[in-house]
Amino acid sequence: MTIVFWICAPLMVLGGLGLILFRKAVYSALSMALTMVCLAVLYASLDAPFLFAIQIIVYTGAILMLFLFVLMLVGVDTPDSIVETIKGQRILSAIGALGLLGLMIFSIGGAVTGPSAGLAGAEQAAGGNVQGIAQLLFGRYVWVFELTSALLITAAVGAMILAHAQRTKPKLGQREQADARMKAYADQGTHPGSLPNSGVFATSNSIATPALLPDGTIAPDSVSQTLAERGAQLDSTQLRALTAETFERAERIRDEEDEEL
Repeated sequence: MTIVFWICAPLMVLGGLGLILFRKAVYSALSMALTMVCLAVLYASLDAPFLFAIQIIVYTGAILMLFLFVLMLVGVDTPDSIVETIKGQRILSAIGALGLLGLMIFSIGGAVTGPSAGLAGAEQAAGGNVQGIAQLLFGRYVWVFELTSALLITAAVGAMILAHAQRTKPKLGQREQADARMKAYADQGTHPGSLPNSGVFATSNSIATPALLPDGTIAPDSVSQTLAERGAQLDSTQLRALTAETFERAERIRDEEDEEL
């Protein structure tokens, strides 16, 4: 038991710190999973198979996986709004954090200073691990158990309210979106139309053949960046030479056909 505790306790502390310090939500969720698995191992070392199974199946296998599924569904790159839609949200959060901190201090203090009968004695008095938990939940702590269920329902409703995004700006119509897009093109100095197509010569429709401007230079927007980095892009001189060679070949074929006729 002692060896298992000194192995799992540092991992649980690291998992808790990772849950708070990691910037990416997926890494925080994985840190929480590490903490939950280590807690389940501690339950198993204390001869509590029911709590071990509940910790793995319900918390790690269901709740945490649901959290990861929501992250993948919503997206980890979704920007968070810093606009407070509920008045006094920060004050209420601070009061709730202080209350939770006080509850943890009194709970840990009572567990450290108060007498402990041990898990073996509690199981022997109740007739087993599952029976002991059932006797405590639906006997001595039934009122607290019901309050906890109400608290979970309240937390679910609160999560739905907080997740409901309230629009802070009026919704733009099609005309407003088009005006904003044209303004962005004007600020960037780019043409709002489509890019010029490659392969404008009749002799080739290859992506390696860019479009030419009226002065004979290459239109930069029609140049493939991948082929340019590979050095496979044709320049204007090569295009003119290719065009002249094509015209000469066409004239030679036409002359040979005239001779045959």
